[in-house]
Amino acid sequence: MPYLDPAEWYATLPSVFASACLLLTDADDRVLLVKPNYRPYWSIPGGIVEAGETPHDCAVREISEELGLFAGTGDLLVLHWSPPMEERPRPMVNFLFDGGTVADPARIRLQTEELDEAAFLPWDEAVTLLPSHTAARLPAARRARRDRHTVYLSA
Repeated sequence: MPYLDPAEWYATLPSVFASACLLLTDADDRVLLVKPNYRPYWSIPGGIVEAGETPHDCAVREISEELGLFAGTGDLLVLHWSPPMEERPRPMVNFLFDGGTVADPARIRLQTEELDEAAFLPWDEAVTLLPSHTAARLPAARRARRDRHTVYLSA
């Protein structure tokens, strides 16, 4: 194979989409989910990593934009690799960080341009509202938080 300059070589490599989320709970150990208005299912708060942005910065930005909360990122709880599916032509890598406990849930300010609702729910109920391709993240995050050990998931 002939030598390729770096730009040409990098262009030949496969690429992935990246997203980042924060696991947030309340004082009663219920998990926060959001209901986007552009999807039929609920999700863990977060979003797509923008160009030049780190996953933990993405998670903090998304929580600030969507919920009006200023939360830091704690431990990386789950790293989830998902293959291409449906309309998504490339794999997705999701970083799920521990966002800790929301001390005052009344401070949540929903970004109504993207979200219809946010709710703290019992873990077993919350997992039933997530789509099948992301539902495994929630019990994995709970286990990772408890054991203080990152969980790797793949489809």
